[in-house]
Amino acid sequence: MGIHHYFKSLSDMEKLYRCPGKFLYNEHTVAAHSFKVTKIAQFLGTVEEYHGKKLNWKSLYEKALNHDYPEIFTGDIKTPVKYASSELNRLFSEVEEEMTHKFVTQEFPAAFQDIYLERFKEGKDGSLEGNILSVADKIDLLYESFGEIQKGNPEPIFLEIYQEALTTIVKFNEMDCVKFFLDNVLPDMLAEKFIPQSELSKITQSLIADGD
Repeated sequence: MGIHHYFKSLSDMEKLYRCPGKFLYNEHTVAAHSFKVTKIAQFLGTVEEYHGKKLNWKSLYEKALNHDYPEIFTGDIKTPVKYASSELNRLFSEVEEEMTHKFVTQEFPAAFQDIYLERFKEGKDGSLEGNILSVADKIDLLYESFGEIQKGNPEPIFLEIYQEALTTIVKFNEMDCVKFFLDNVLPDMLAEKFIPQSELSKITQSLIADGD
């Protein structure tokens, strides 16, 4: 028990698979997602800093690394389900927060409990670092769904996930890092060869236009 239990739980994140219950060509774990989001957030933060923004790197790394740890208690909830309504999303968040609070107060020494309660709370808090996390999280989700679409996965949920992820990214289009992504990264993604390219390109341009 104690911190041993926490360290052991990190391996459990390698067994938590994203988008459970659906046919996948490539399976992604919550642990891998957390790593990728942190690397993406690092680049996005670099772009923001290049354009003169003052960034709290410690906060950004902690938010990115820890943002999905509470899923150790609830598992991954499919994006279209989790965001089907604001009330449903709020309830999911409350359950995760309550279970995380219980875990920290039971397993962590009292001296470190407040620190880890802060680290494990919702990181998408409207700060610059929180907004970067929001974008980085959706960029990785975009790539996960794109990979399935590109390989011809017939499950319609991946097109839904792609649309939801890109719609969220576009909402942050005033950020320099999002402009960079939309202008320089997304076109390269769409230039890759895959069967439903024309349909996906049309959807992408429509979503970007709606966000302007």
